[in-house]
Amino acid sequence: MSQSRLFTPVLVGGAIILLINFALRASFGVFQIPIAQEFGWPRTEFSLAIAIQNLAWGIGQPIFGALGERFGDRWSIIIGAFLYSAGLILTAHASSPASMQLLEIMVGFGIAGTGFGVILAIIGRAASDENRSLALGIGTAAGSAGQVFGAPLAEGLLAHYPWQTVFMIFGVIVLACLLFLPMLGKTRPASRGELEDSMGTVLKRAFTDPSYLMIFAGFFSCGYQLAFITAHFPAMITEMCGPIAPGSTLAGLGITTTSALGAVAISLIGLANIGGAIFAGWLGKRYTKKYLLAGIYTLRTIASAVFILMPITPGSVIVFSLVMGALWLATVPLTSGLVAYIYGLRYMGTLYGFVFLSHQLGSFLGVWLGGKMYDLYGNYTLVWWVGVGVGAFSALIHLPVREAPARLAPAA
Repeated sequence: MSQSRLFTPVLVGGAIILLINFALRASFGVFQIPIAQEFGWPRTEFSLAIAIQNLAWGIGQPIFGALGERFGDRWSIIIGAFLYSAGLILTAHASSPASMQLLEIMVGFGIAGTGFGVILAIIGRAASDENRSLALGIGTAAGSAGQVFGAPLAEGLLAHYPWQTVFMIFGVIVLACLLFLPMLGKTRPASRGELEDSMGTVLKRAFTDPSYLMIFAGFFSCGYQLAFITAHFPAMITEMCGPIAPGSTLAGLGITTTSALGAVAISLIGLANIGGAIFAGWLGKRYTKKYLLAGIYTLRTIASAVFILMPITPGSVIVFSLVMGALWLATVPLTSGLVAYIYGLRYMGTLYGFVFLSHQLGSFLGVWLGGKMYDLYGNYTLVWWVGVGVGAFSALIHLPVREAPARLAPAA
């Protein structure tokens, strides 16, 4: 039997869509200070808008996953792209916290329709068994590739345009996702004869399975940590990091302010995660996924604790960004691959979508609590330690997961 190809049009097209999706999504933390300064809002207000965006993203993920499995993946992507674009453009005209927070629901649903839940399910179904874990890792890495230039792009545009114009530019860019739909082909939910159970039956079985519930609970901390850092790390660095020395290497590269360093930190996280996500996908093909996940969460916990215990300097920011970046989305190919391995491919989008909802519940808490604690205490230290605690919880909760195919009803 000849070895199947890894790089297919489906993988390339899906990776590009994820790259666009995450380039824009990863930039929102850069807008934290400009929006607060223009309107005089407390940090909590814009944080709540981004928290609501993350929650809508999580709620929308199983919905768009089910929509794709019932009516076709293209409809999920088309609807998602238009919601994403419209939400960004309308947000540019928001002038009150309430209006911005409501509009971020549209943005969140748009991210869901063009994000991991839909695209990774397409990639996973199209990949062969031997290539699936690595293909999921490459798709995940594409999201990080977008993160590499998303925040610096936003920072650069903000130097020349008001934030409203930048949001409108991003609203146009997201529609570029639609250009790559033909590359995805006519992907089918599952191969003939794999599984004939109804979606309701499979969901009921999954939510009564302790292993699925542990995967669901474990993904919470991933969302908390990633969303908090994406939304607040640039502002945290701007305000808490020590100054950049005039003759330092960073200054030689044109990074002369802590604000610029904050945008670069998000970029470095994405850059490091390109390798981290691919490597995690490669490891997932060879080793037990639950132990790999436990190891990733343990390393994140250690890295976060060490960073906050040390003085925050430009050097420590760079080191932390690279270390956390290597672990950033490494959980995604392993978690999605674990769901596919246990429950099959037929309803992978929906099942992973519900697991991702837990991720986004954590995202909501991380982003909102970050703004709330900052307004109360003037720093991010307490909310950072909460992230350390939930990371340790996720490391432990994956250990009892039963990593074996579930007993499903055979096809007729």
